[in-house]
Amino acid sequence: MRVALARVATAVTAMVALSFVVPLGLLNGQMARERALTAAERQASSLVPVLTVTTRPDDLTAAIGSIPAGAAGRLALYLPAGPVIGVPRAPAGRPAAVRERGRTSAVGIKGGTVLLRPVVLTGDRTAVIEVFVPEAELSRGVAKSWLVLALVALALVLVSVAMADRLAIRVVRASDRLAQAVTRVGRGDLSARIAPDGPAELRVAGEAFNDMVGRLAGLLAAEREGAADLSHRLRTPLTALRVNLSGLAEHPGDRARLTQSQEALGRLEEAVDEIIIAARRPGGGAVGCDAAEVVRERLRFWSALAEDQGREWGFVAPDGPAPVPVAKNDLAAAVDALLGNVFRHTPQGCGFRLTVHRGRNSTGLLFSDAGPGIDAPADALRRGASGAGSTGLGLDIARRLAEATGGSLKIGRSPLGGAQIEVWLRTSPKPAPRRSARRRAGA
Repeated sequence: MRVALARVATAVTAMVALSFVVPLGLLNGQMARERALTAAERQASSLVPVLTVTTRPDDLTAAIGSIPAGAAGRLALYLPAGPVIGVPRAPAGRPAAVRERGRTSAVGIKGGTVLLRPVVLTGDRTAVIEVFVPEAELSRGVAKSWLVLALVALALVLVSVAMADRLAIRVVRASDRLAQAVTRVGRGDLSARIAPDGPAELRVAGEAFNDMVGRLAGLLAAEREGAADLSHRLRTPLTALRVNLSGLAEHPGDRARLTQSQEALGRLEEAVDEIIIAARRPGGGAVGCDAAEVVRERLRFWSALAEDQGREWGFVAPDGPAPVPVAKNDLAAAVDALLGNVFRHTPQGCGFRLTVHRGRNSTGLLFSDAGPGIDAPADALRRGASGAGSTGLGLDIARRLAEATGGSLKIGRSPLGGAQIEVWLRTSPKPAPRRSARRRAGA
């Protein structure tokens, strides 16, 4: 984590530094160029008073020699009529163009820039002063300024990395302590706790971890106590059944003891059923929900993902409620598992449709998609088996939920061209077989 934070700090600071360094460096280069051209224009202006007094070549040559640019051989004078004084460098035709426009102009040439300034003389005649500015003058100090700016940017990056590392130490230590505590809990040590430390988010996570472990330990203790209480409820019917069976062994024809034994066996069966139901639903409470409402609620979640993936989806439900004898959380988990299979095992853009069918004795949930379908339905229903690289538990969750109500799960071909998963939840108990009913009546 420290390395990751250092990289983030380096990237962010480098971007910020570059956003300032690059414009400043370019501005320094422009300022250096403007400064050199301004100096050249001042030197050209120093020759203007001489031109207003005389136009004799000898006097002008002496005046040019007294100017630093002229002494360096970088100044030339184009008279209206007469020879060019000095060393001209401007391209052919440019002095005449400047004379006609009457405006100062800078022309880039090999090795630098030529500044051409027109001067109006008596009689509407125009002379042109040329000052050559070498490239070294145009970029004087620019390299040094770039170096300084680069060093400043590097210093900023180093300081930010150092500060990020100091902050990361605190975060990493708190994260390591939390990871160690989680590892201890994963190994079964429910006494693991941590002292919340570090940033506010990690302190909140530490407090939540302590609360989670405390609740987990409490739930396990409550589960042990509940298992003991439920197991204790079997003692009474078992004791009665043992006593009655012992009496039957001594008196085989005692009809009263036979009736009592049957009643005890019935109470034992009811107690076992209650234990199974309570073990599967430790939260208790009434079992039952509206299937249409649960599906509609889960579709509100999955529809957003469907829109992101360009999937057309539909939902068909009866006008009224569709009650089913399963817990709302269990049904929601099965719906999520099957819809998750649609999103995982079909290409993006494949549509799907979910139908809630309310029958007389059962309610069906039909999941249809336009994907490739399921080649081996029997293998797909085996727990942990999957031909698409997943856990293979999604269909098993829905199957066990359906079978818990006396219903079933079927796999077929949907009208959309893909797979169709039918989850039938029985809403009324199955009628007893006739043979079993006659057998109980004869007993």
